[in-house]
Amino acid sequence: MKSIAGLTKQELIELENRCWMTHDGMWFFVCLSNFGIERANKLNKAAIRGLAPFEVGRTKKAVGFEKEKVENFLEFEHYFAAARTLFIPPFMKGSVSFPRENVMRWEFEPGQCFAYKGIKRMGAIDQYECGVMYRIECWLECLGVRYEMTPKVDKCLMQLTGYCSGEIELDFY
Repeated sequence: MKSIAGLTKQELIELENRCWMTHDGMWFFVCLSNFGIERANKLNKAAIRGLAPFEVGRTKKAVGFEKEKVENFLEFEHYFAAARTLFIPPFMKGSVSFPRENVMRWEFEPGQCFAYKGIKRMGAIDQYECGVMYRIECWLECLGVRYEMTPKVDKCLMQLTGYCSGEIELDFY
């Protein structure tokens, strides 16, 4: 049997993220079961918006980013590289890249988004409002970054198109 001290950093990050995502999924399922999909979507987005300032604040503190807002693309790229290591582990099957200045690209492997798979198992994917990209939008707002997302994500893109990818143009005003 391994001790906690014997786990690698990546094993710890994956364990914590799997536990968090299971909690998140069960929370959504309970809301869905008790209140229906419309209310579950609304509660989910409210919880994400409420959580974002804590996630961003704690992550900024952990990586030593002391400014109130991100002022340029390089700062954002460095901050987000650290944050995605903590919040977007490999099992989520998503990737983030920076193909050019002031642009962040996201992509999930076809049919493999963890939220898509979970909500589909719950039988509510046709009405699910994407919480994954909404979370990214809330982080950007907490970081003081204006943005334009293409495509604009509301409903699950994986359900609508068979894939989920796009770009976020960042504006450091």
